[in-house]
Amino acid sequence: MVKAIAEIIKKDCLQSDTYSFILKNKQVAQEAKPGQFINILVDGFTLRRPISICEIFEDSIRVVFAIRGKGTAKMAEWNVGTKVDIVAPLGHGFKDIVPGEKLLVVGGGIGTPPLLELAKRSDYVKAILGFRNKDMVILEEDYKKQGTTIVCTDDGSYGENGFVTKFLIQSLETEKFDRIAACGPKPMLKAIAEIANQYNVFCEISLEERMACGVGACLGCQCIIEKDGKKQTAHVCKDGPVFKADEVLL
Repeated sequence: MVKAIAEIIKKDCLQSDTYSFILKNKQVAQEAKPGQFINILVDGFTLRRPISICEIFEDSIRVVFAIRGKGTAKMAEWNVGTKVDIVAPLGHGFKDIVPGEKLLVVGGGIGTPPLLELAKRSDYVKAILGFRNKDMVILEEDYKKQGTTIVCTDDGSYGENGFVTKFLIQSLETEKFDRIAACGPKPMLKAIAEIANQYNVFCEISLEERMACGVGACLGCQCIIEKDGKKQTAHVCKDGPVFKADEVLL
């Protein structure tokens, strides 16, 4: 983890309220792992904005975020050349990919970006991406470059009609996977964890929580986990955001 300055070298608008930045900082890129996040300082705001790492390159990282308030709205105004004050990389990421294992990633909405780098590192990956409607679909082509990709929408306006859980079950019924990685809303993650347990597939989930400090000091992003039959408090920013699905009480 370092406090650093990163320069925006590429900016894209993926949807009306969703943006992609490529931030250049070699040290951060070399230390970052799939599933971690960065904390971004926005002028005029005391608390930094936590944004998940989407991709990792040799000397830069990619982040994708949606406008969710005044802070992220301000970020959306930044352009190529803007210098960004960040603390990164933060948090506990996904377990390292084992050569030859078959990976199934399941993303919901803005929970789709944190899974892309993990998918890139897998020899065999299938992606199931769920969105409310056609206007919220992001990163479809990025995932298609990695492997078989199913895009579904709640209202059927694009791709397949239905929730990600429907296509997760179909995939597990027809093919054997070694692990599942998921990120999205809690109800979705709870359902995925139950399905993974039912089919006896190792599963990790990345939790989306409002974080303040990003290092476990403020106690603002607590969650309850269970290990060895004992419940204990964990912090999403420090102990996560990635947890074993069977340990988190959702």
